[in-house]
This record gives sequence, C-alpha cells and structure tokens, in this order.
Amino acid sequence: MKRLLPILVFGAISAAFIGPGTVTTAAAAGAGFGFDLLWALVFSTFACLALQEASARLTVVSGLSLGQAMRQRFGCAVPFAVVAAVVLGCAAYEAGNILGAVAGAGLGLELSTEVLTLITGGIAAAVLFSGSPDRVARCMGVIVALMGVGFILCAIEMRPSPSALLSGALYPRLPDGASTLVLGLIGTTVVPYNLFLGSGLARGHTLAEVRLGLSVAIPLGGLISIAVLVVGTAVEGALSYPAISNALSAELGSLAPVQFAFGLFCAGLSSAVTAPLAAAFSVQSMAGEAPDRGTTSWWFRRIWLGVLAIGLLFGLTGVKPIPVIILAQALNGVILPLVALFLLIATNDRSLMGSKHLNGFKANAAIGFSCLAALLIGVTGIVRAASAAIGLKGVDQTWVLIIAAVLAVGVAIPLVREVSRLRRL
Repeated sequence: MKRLLPILVFGAISAAFIGPGTVTTAAAAGAGFGFDLLWALVFSTFACLALQEASARLTVVSGLSLGQAMRQRFGCAVPFAVVAAVVLGCAAYEAGNILGAVAGAGLGLELSTEVLTLITGGIAAAVLFSGSPDRVARCMGVIVALMGVGFILCAIEMRPSPSALLSGALYPRLPDGASTLVLGLIGTTVVPYNLFLGSGLARGHTLAEVRLGLSVAIPLGGLISIAVLVVGTAVEGALSYPAISNALSAELGSLAPVQFAFGLFCAGLSSAVTAPLAAAFSVQSMAGEAPDRGTTSWWFRRIWLGVLAIGLLFGLTGVKPIPVIILAQALNGVILPLVALFLLIATNDRSLMGSKHLNGFKANAAIGFSCLAALLIGVTGIVRAASAAIGLKGVDQTWVLIIAAVLAVGVAIPLVREVSRLRRL
C-alpha cells in the first residue's frame, strides 16, 4: 500500500493532461490518420516524464519549488510573468474542462447543460475542499484509473492490429495535413502548469517515491491517450463526441458508448480539479515561503476557487472567452520553452543539485529533446495566436518550422556554455 500512494499522488499529473482537449485531439488523430500518429503520443509521454522528473527532482533535492528556483536565478519579474500566464491559462481553459465533463455526462443522462455544469462544478469544489493537495491528488489518481478503464476497455474491444499499433508507435511519419495534429498531441501532453503542479506535489516525498509515482502515472496517462486515439479510428466523417458514441455503438454494442461517456466525464472532471489546483500551486511557488501556512488555508483556496468560479461562469453563460484563450495560447507558447530550458539549466547546476543528483547524459538528452519540442510548440502557439488576433485563417507550417529552427540554433550555443559552466562549479 505504501508503494501505491505516490503512484496515486502523481496520478494527478495524468489527470491534468488528459482533459477534453486531449480526448478531442487524440480522437481526431485516430479518425483522420488511423494509427500513423501514435508515435507522437509515445514521444510526448516520454517528454512529459523527462520534464516532470526534472521539476520534481529539483524540488526534492534543492528544497526549492520550481517558482522559487526561477526567482532565485531571475529575480521576481520573470517568475511573476510566468506564474501570471499559468494562472490565466488555467482560468481560460477551465470552462472547457467543465463542459467536457458535461458532454460526457450528457451522453448518458437526460439533464440540461446548466444542471450538469453545476453538478460538475460542485463535485470539483467538493474534491478540492476535501483536504490537503496530497489527498486531492490521490483522489485524482483514482479518477485516472477509472478513466483508463473506460477508454482502454473501448480500445481493447475494437481489437486493433498489434502490428499496426507497433508500426504507428515506433516509426514516425508525417502524412499530409497531419502536422497540426502532431503538435496538438504533444502540446496537450506537455503542459507548463503541470510542471508547477508536479513540483508542488513533490514536497514531502523522497526522490525514490517521486520517481516511482511518475514512472507509473505518466506512462499510464500516455496509454489512456493512445486508447482514445484507437477509439477515434471508429469514426467516419465529422468528429464529435456523439459521433464517437454512435460509431462505438454500431461497432461494439450498447456498452461501449457508456464506457466512452464515463471516460470523457472523468477526463473533464479530473482536469476541472487539477487546473485550479495547479494555479494555486503556481502562485504559492512564486510567493515563496509566505503561503506555507497551509495549502488548506483560505489564501490557497481563494486561488483555486477563483479559477473554478471563472470556469463555471463561462460554462453556465455559454460565452466562449476567445480573446482570453488566444492570449493564454500566446503566453503559454512563451513560458513552456522558457520553463523547459530553465529546468535543463537548473538540473545541471551543481550549487542546486549537488554532484550526486546532476543530470547524466541520458537525462540531458531527454530534457534537451523535450526543450526542442517545447520550442516548436511554443512558436506554433505564438504564431497561431497572432494569426487569430489579426484574422488570418491559415498558418504556413513551413515558416513555423524555420522560425523554430533558427531559435533553436540561437539558444543552443549559449545554453551549452552555461550548462558546462554550472557543472564545473
């Protein structure tokens, strides 16, 4: 039982990245390209694991949260801007999390959207009020397990070809028109606010417990995303949650749509809980030791309660905060590569990590590749947000890749020099 607890706690990370956005993107990848984009989910799962391990290891070894470590290096301005962007992103996407859960519940219950929204928000609030973040995280770990049962059972019942699954997972390919989905699959798995959430959850745990929890919980989250992609292959034509449910019903019988609806509800509910929790951890991380009076205090609760309330407001009114979402996309496009690059630097800093816990070659390679992915996702997010702001409908992916490549080369040389210097200290 003792070994199970860290797995449940860090299951909150999987709960955070498997939300309605991940379900929609993975299902769209399956519906549009079969198993050809499975490799993107495999890569993003390992990238997520590399960055989350670095963030948690930094906290356990140095005693500093991610925000505190950033403030120690950059002063207050950069961490404050990063945390503000994280909180804005959590608030902007919270309505989508709640409405995703409502969409899942609505596939099986004949209740109005408003009633289901209030029920979902009430459950999320009750979970968040229930106790310490560790207890909330354990609850989210259970929900992830239940979510996995719903999606994985659907995928197994579809009897996908093992050879096709292996081919899609191990051999990267990029069919025409698939680049946006590939970036979407990576971007919905490697999310910046999860790095603050993981850092916050790591407090009070040993490095062995952290690594055990992450090494089970994140691959399980990746497996659930893969199961959603497999489920998406059943859909022909326009993709929607009812279309997925109808396709599963026609192919597998009446039980499969119930399993999918339950999985979708759990995905939305888990993200509706973890996004406010991550926002609160982010603010606490930036504030340093001041709010350590307790994460069950009203100071901490006011943060997550505000994010949840904003999501409920938009969910009940049906108003989509498009300008806020566009701004959040642009800001997250900046902070994801910034935080990823900082983690690469910090985990090579002998003054923070000591000689025993510095990155080895494999860790540097894994985090380095994750930084490249973060940079590509970030450039894409910024370009998309700018295009949406000025009314452009399409973005030439070639130019995005060129911009990302130029930035990568420009960052790589000073980054290597700084890492070498810090390892010699």
